Amino acid sequence: MSNVPSELKYSKEHEWVATTSVATIVRIGITDFAQGALGDIVYIQLPKVGSTVAVDSVCGEVESTKSVSEIYAPVSGKIVAVNTDLDKTPESINTDPYGQGWIADIEIAGDLSHLLSAADYTTLTA
Repeated sequence: MSNVPSELKYSKEHEWVATTSVATIVRIGITDFAQGALGDIVYIQLPKVGSTVAVDSVCGEVESTKSVSEIYAPVSGKIVAVNTDLDKTPESINTDPYGQGWIADIEIAGDLSHLLSAADYTTLTA
């Protein structure tokens, strides 16, 4: 069973969203379920800082020993930071998907009401 922290929100495409100390900025990554399905992650194409993303649009890519998978923006907004440590250690997504394996910070345009709760996401992945 995958780890689904209750304080996070989730997309149907297996991304997580965490609030930050700045009300208009969220941190995103892929879920424990997603990294488990992908297997050993060997490369990540991060979104570009300053780019604008729309909810459910492709904003990056994760390559594993099994496959290549697109990363979908769980919210609309502007990319304000990316986790450049993943360039050297993409496997951090496997070992710590909700911590060191974060992908990007987004200054949101809109709200988070379309996202799933932990309970709803758990039902989706069951």
